[in-house]
Amino acid sequence: MPEEKQEQLKPFLRVLNTDLHGEKPLIQAIRKVHGIGFSMANAICRKLSLDPLQKAGLVDDATVKKIELLIKSKEGLPTWMYNRKGDFETGEDVHLTGSDLKLQQEFDVKRMKKIKTYRGMRHSIGQPVRGQRTRSHFRKGRAVGVQKTKIVAAPKPAKQAKE
Repeated sequence: MPEEKQEQLKPFLRVLNTDLHGEKPLIQAIRKVHGIGFSMANAICRKLSLDPLQKAGLVDDATVKKIELLIKSKEGLPTWMYNRKGDFETGEDVHLTGSDLKLQQEFDVKRMKKIKTYRGMRHSIGQPVRGQRTRSHFRKGRAVGVQKTKIVAAPKPAKQAKE
């Protein structure tokens, strides 16, 4: 009988400083990396000829390195998928992931506040930025309507002296 190679399902997969669940399908697990959505995950699987429904824990280390290299280099991926087209500082089309993306978004908001754009002012006062109405649905996290006042306990009557 030929000896079958049993592949071990790893519980976690480390890609771009992010732990991915090994039980989930590869296309779903890759989406947990901050900055990678459905379209980008699908493009990565197609470009590297990977089965998107394969469990992520079955992927070997060489394939993980290929995935990381493809995300960093963006070779063969269309530019419309990038999340920083025409970057403000460099003018290049780049795709940021992880903490780099979070930091860049923070810098963008700070720049908008500094130059006092409409969006920057809305950010600074905590109002919706993208044109949503504020009358009814933008009230989360704040007390709305009538606030309940604390019920004041009635004073206890003084003990009457025995007559």
